[in-house]
Amino acid sequence: MSQHTRRNGFAWGARWLSPIAFLLVWEAGSRTGIIPARTLAAPSTVLSTGLEMLWSGELPSNLLVSFWRIALGLGFGVTAGVVLALAAGLSRKGEIALDPLMQIKRTIPTLALTPLFIVWFGIGETPKVALIAFACTFPVYLNLYSGIRSADVRLLDAARSFGLSRAEQVWHVILPAALPSLLVGLRYALTISILVLVVAEQINASAGLGYLVNNARDFMRTDVIVVCLLVYAALGLAADWLVRAIEGRALAWRPNLVEQAA
Repeated sequence: MSQHTRRNGFAWGARWLSPIAFLLVWEAGSRTGIIPARTLAAPSTVLSTGLEMLWSGELPSNLLVSFWRIALGLGFGVTAGVVLALAAGLSRKGEIALDPLMQIKRTIPTLALTPLFIVWFGIGETPKVALIAFACTFPVYLNLYSGIRSADVRLLDAARSFGLSRAEQVWHVILPAALPSLLVGLRYALTISILVLVVAEQINASAGLGYLVNNARDFMRTDVIVVCLLVYAALGLAADWLVRAIEGRALAWRPNLVEQAA
């Protein structure tokens, strides 16, 4: 084993020292009564509760409900963001018509619209999905719009010299150049969707992770609350990993990614 490999292995192991120390201190505080169970359950209790919820099917079934809310909200939000960015980025008239509205939308906190969405859509699934979709639209729009407008002029000149039509320039030059920006927007959208989900599931939810959190709050089950928080964190990490995997395949032509893969 080379010295470089050993150094990397040591650095990787050292990164886990502080989380492990934190868990040990937390467990010790709970065991000695310094941290009351009603304030925060011990890590061992959280682990036991999580396994019970997993084997009983309570956690998977509610997680599936939350997953579909995120998937639907992301689907609508990302689609709207891409369509609006293409319209504004590829057309001067589209930019004049759409970009001011999108900039106004950017200044409105999404969660502040929750009461209005309840008035419009009721307290069913629609306002939950609509909040996620509304929050996810702008990150995708902003990054893709910026990517389209930042396309290398020299590449466009070369495309014109080869006789490519406007549609061919968009498909073969502008969109590939804007793809990294789109993936950045998608990463932001995935993160925001999970953050908004936490609030959206407080709207009269009868299933989902937010439903479990609300019930646990009423019965002061901090162990269940921590389990759900960990699941939210795992969803965020999984979303980030998914975008990185897409980047690795879709942007394999970029030198930096090729070198990292090697």
